[in-house]
Amino acid sequence: MGGAAALEPSRARPGRRGGAGSAAAMEAEMWTNSINQANKMALLAWAKETGIDLVQINGQRRYGGPPPGWVGGPPPAGTEVFIGKLPQDMYENTLIPLFQSVGKLYEFRLMMTFSGLNRGFAYAKYSNRRSAKEAIAAFNNFEVREGCTIVVCKSTEKCELSVDGLATSVSRQDLEAVLRRVTEGVLSVTLYASPCQKRAQLAVLKYSSHQAAAMAKKTLMEGNMRLGGVEMRVDWLNPDLKQKLQLCEEKPSSSQVQVGKCLGVPKQVPLSPVLHNVLDHLNTLCRRQYLGTPVFLTKRIQANPNGWLQFWCRVVIPGCPVPFSGFTWVRQDGPGRSGHEEAKVAVALQILRMLGESSHGVGANPLLFPKSWSVSWECGAVALPVCGGTWPGRQG
Repeated sequence: MGGAAALEPSRARPGRRGGAGSAAAMEAEMWTNSINQANKMALLAWAKETGIDLVQINGQRRYGGPPPGWVGGPPPAGTEVFIGKLPQDMYENTLIPLFQSVGKLYEFRLMMTFSGLNRGFAYAKYSNRRSAKEAIAAFNNFEVREGCTIVVCKSTEKCELSVDGLATSVSRQDLEAVLRRVTEGVLSVTLYASPCQKRAQLAVLKYSSHQAAAMAKKTLMEGNMRLGGVEMRVDWLNPDLKQKLQLCEEKPSSSQVQVGKCLGVPKQVPLSPVLHNVLDHLNTLCRRQYLGTPVFLTKRIQANPNGWLQFWCRVVIPGCPVPFSGFTWVRQDGPGRSGHEEAKVAVALQILRMLGESSHGVGANPLLFPKSWSVSWECGAVALPVCGGTWPGRQG
């Protein structure tokens, strides 16, 4: 993929339909393309002139890894530097020549937002440790723009994450299968009784590299990942916690989880009975069919003035060959909520419908939905209304 082609602003595809959902998506796309347009065009021109390939994967844009003409394996540990406090409208056409001035770059990664601005930090990996040290000496507290100095220091190459708050019903096999679908480079998954939450598990995830671990952390955190509707906390594995866990045996089964001392985890607003019923229904169905525990990834895209929230959602079921994904509009189910819970229920309900399940199929109690609660599910080019009510942005 050429640099210019990889950086071209996205355009609406012809023939795409989807009512209010598609219109809102196109409006958001136009807004995104209008931000920092001059610098984006300068970057496109530079990439075309130099022939440099910039490839964006999820939330980062990458050059090299390896660069053209590289022979041999990747550089050793200690060759990567962290670059912080970057102006958000500054791109690779300024940064790569600057950091290449002290040594050969093996890889340069700029962290990006959905709007096309950078997130204020990047990573530069050199061909040797000496160049990395020279970059720190030359560019730490360097003024890249008048009144704007950056931070450059040695990158801490952590490879382990902790995921706390897993339901006791989640098995290591299910968790590992899901992680391999939504992240890359998983080496091992180990489950322990959570030292922070009652009736919960903590998982230690080991990845093949710091980059793989960082991307997994971003995916799991920004996706608001849940297993079976239970919220989890994702972070780098703390050395003190690692030492404490090493004194414990790996948790052999969910029935033997012991209650650890609570370390002050904030209490979450409980889900309403309606939300619980839909999620329980899907979990029960998956358990009956030996499909594993569903994993929910949701990301809020936009909110409109009428109180509707649009989410991108993906649900990974270990026993299904492909994940379910699409967009949904929801309303918040009461004060103090972000809308993520409602989005998960909207997706769960749509999956149940796709699987041909009746909302009254599990147990003696039917699933009752308030008349005011309505959602839409947009898959590909088609937007499907799920429940009664009015579309966001449309008069009832």
